[in-house]
Amino acid sequence: MKSFISEDFLLTTEAARRLYHEHAERMPIFDYHCHLNPKEIYDNKQFADIGEAWLAGDHYKWRVMRANAVPEKYVTGEASYREKFDRFAAVMPTLIGNPIYHWSHLELKRFFGIDELLNTQTADQIWDRANSKLQSAQGTARALIAESNVRALCTTDDPIDDLQYHRLLAQDQSFHTKVLPTFRPEKALNIADPNYPAYMQKLGAAANVYIRTIDDVKQALSNRIDYFASCGCRLSDHSFGSPDFTVWDESAAEEAMQKALKGEALLDYEVAAYQSFLMDFLGEQYSNHGWTMQLHIGAIRNLNTKLYRALGADVGGDAIGDVVSAASLAALLDRMAVRDKLPKTILYTLNAADNDKLIAAAGCFQDESTAGKVQFGSAWWFNDHYDGMTAQIKSLANIGVLSRFVGMLTDSRSFLSYPRHEYFRRILCEVVGGWIDRGMAPEDYDGIGQMIEDICFNNVWNYIGLDA
Repeated sequence: MKSFISEDFLLTTEAARRLYHEHAERMPIFDYHCHLNPKEIYDNKQFADIGEAWLAGDHYKWRVMRANAVPEKYVTGEASYREKFDRFAAVMPTLIGNPIYHWSHLELKRFFGIDELLNTQTADQIWDRANSKLQSAQGTARALIAESNVRALCTTDDPIDDLQYHRLLAQDQSFHTKVLPTFRPEKALNIADPNYPAYMQKLGAAANVYIRTIDDVKQALSNRIDYFASCGCRLSDHSFGSPDFTVWDESAAEEAMQKALKGEALLDYEVAAYQSFLMDFLGEQYSNHGWTMQLHIGAIRNLNTKLYRALGADVGGDAIGDVVSAASLAALLDRMAVRDKLPKTILYTLNAADNDKLIAAAGCFQDESTAGKVQFGSAWWFNDHYDGMTAQIKSLANIGVLSRFVGMLTDSRSFLSYPRHEYFRRILCEVVGGWIDRGMAPEDYDGIGQMIEDICFNNVWNYIGLDA
């Protein structure tokens, strides 16, 4: 059998192959949204084996293992990583058509030089070959990042985090990849969570503010934004289901907070009022700091109560939620725009039915301050597969300006996920190369090749402003 991950994997036209090999392939990576642990980067974590590197914290893989009736013991439970790896290897042949099949074999090829397909017959040799590297100096966290040509990455961090390891990494002259924090005030916004009162105490302690009113929350968050900025932060991140930002009622926002601090139940209207008020404040703060605001919209969390009670959040129990109201999104952006306080913004949707809606809304808020100021972000989570990425690229080209796109990110907790950038780049070149092949775009390999390079790296580097 010939190699599955061939030199021209996913590239079916000569134009696509030229765009990829002459332009996309050589570009560095700016992974501007991921969930890597900065302490593991600073400590230069050494993985015991590929089971740990692949299966610890990867809810994508956990979901497909459960779908194959693998007992939870071998998914998140007490089984050894060798046992978990063997169960995953047995599942792999069932995953044709799922992006995990592509990603996993790309990772085996790029990091370990392994061409064999993963299954029960090849599991032993793949285990041994991968572990021989992971247990060497070439298999540490920093080495894997450097090998992937990552120029910079942004982790995801709570406002109360002390950012100790970001500060230490910034001082470490031996590691050349920038590791920057991202401000994610999700717990401060999630006012309906029973843990909200306890979190307010932690936020107040971190910011040296006694929190009793919504103005105190604003002051605490402002203090932490200033601190994050001093540590190199350039982005924020927010996750919502189907928020209603059309509600604007300051008194209801304050009332919601007072009720939440007492542990009282809130009305949907009160939750919306609080979130609208606080997001408006945060957006202005981001604008003042020159940050980029990321809005992830459309997830519905913890559908399986039994799973959530047993294992907690972020274990594979989330799904695609309802579409967001266009009026809701517009209300949030417009309130900031009329005051010239709309920050650079990247919109992501988990519900692909919202693709065109978000692109059209983004186009209403562009201005001369930044090319592509309001972006439609890369295909997210349940959409970051071949069809989802293709649809995102085509929709953006049809309704927006593809050449200004800020490109791919891993959104991953794994140090082995960087081939997802290659996956995106091959799909991008296949789409654009197909246009050239069908006469829908000119054979201008210099001009279109430059566009490909910009989407792969240059656009996001300039957009986030790391040279500023």
